[in-house]
Amino acid sequence: MSDAGNACESPGPASAGPPRLELQTSRQLTAWLAEQRLSLVFTTYQGGKVFFLGLKPDGQLEVFNRTFERCMGLFATAQTLWLSSLYQLWRFENLLEPGQLYQGYDRVYVPQVAYTTGDLDIHDVAVDAAGQPVFVNTLFSCLATVSETHSFVPLWRPPFVTKLAAEDRCHLNGLAMQDGAPRYVTAVSRSDVADGWRDHRRDGGIVVDVETNEIAADGLCMPHSPRLHRGRLWLLNSGQGEFGTLDPAEGRFEPAAFCPGYARGLAFHGDFAAIGLSGPRRNKTFEGLPLNERLREKASTARCGIQIVDLRTGDAVHWVRIAGMVEELYDVAILPDIRRPMAIGLKSDEIRRVLKVAPAASSEN
Repeated sequence: MSDAGNACESPGPASAGPPRLELQTSRQLTAWLAEQRLSLVFTTYQGGKVFFLGLKPDGQLEVFNRTFERCMGLFATAQTLWLSSLYQLWRFENLLEPGQLYQGYDRVYVPQVAYTTGDLDIHDVAVDAAGQPVFVNTLFSCLATVSETHSFVPLWRPPFVTKLAAEDRCHLNGLAMQDGAPRYVTAVSRSDVADGWRDHRRDGGIVVDVETNEIAADGLCMPHSPRLHRGRLWLLNSGQGEFGTLDPAEGRFEPAAFCPGYARGLAFHGDFAAIGLSGPRRNKTFEGLPLNERLREKASTARCGIQIVDLRTGDAVHWVRIAGMVEELYDVAILPDIRRPMAIGLKSDEIRRVLKVAPAASSEN
């Protein structure tokens, strides 16, 4: 191990052929994963990959990936993983019983159900108290859930959006749940015309209280990934490169840490936050943002990877830097009490051979 940290390339059946994933970590990331008893999972729509970061039996970093076209939103528990892709919302279920291993992996997520939604540009995904998925339908500027017969069922839309239309009016993107129900969302603007959000990227960002329909905060710069943790509302003020808290009563955002990249994807575990970072985009969406000015001031460039922040100090205590085939991430999730996760993909014969039989239904004579 060098002073710069661990370096590796992604193995596994989904990574064959150039270009490859180049991944480097801080020196103590693997020790932190072992100490906290967790693994990480993140998505990149650019490469159409979902990546799992865990630990091999010898304590070295394990990188496992599968291919799902334009995968973005994540919701993860020990047993279930929800994943949005180009035109489907997937539900994966863990194949293994407690204590069971499969080729050394302690979680095997199998794609069990896919809802065909069409290309809705689904961003954040969550699950409500009834176990139903709730997702940000960015194309239609609303929150939605799945349907057995239709592309989606609308649940809520911002009060300033006057019509349910496939126009991405405000670029609704982030969702925070409270007590099993949607509570806060983020949007890049309060625009009510097709693609109107692009004209307000620097200071048009808002947080909306779904319960009251009130604007909880405005003046933000392309906010993403609102999350409630330990009674506080956290979010990423992505265009400013800021991670921090929002007081909805006062509408005041307080930065807690700087993010040296375009931040999207946020997950918590105790005193730590995992934040997804993206490098510079080749189109104009990221241009002209305060983040670029702040990076120049700090003599830095936008990074792609994951930053682990200690909530007690605001320090970036661990990091993952990614290059090669991946330049942008969308979402990040934490898998507690899981050391080495994997998922079954759709492009190999493995999915034909992985079987799990449910208990037989009881019958009365």
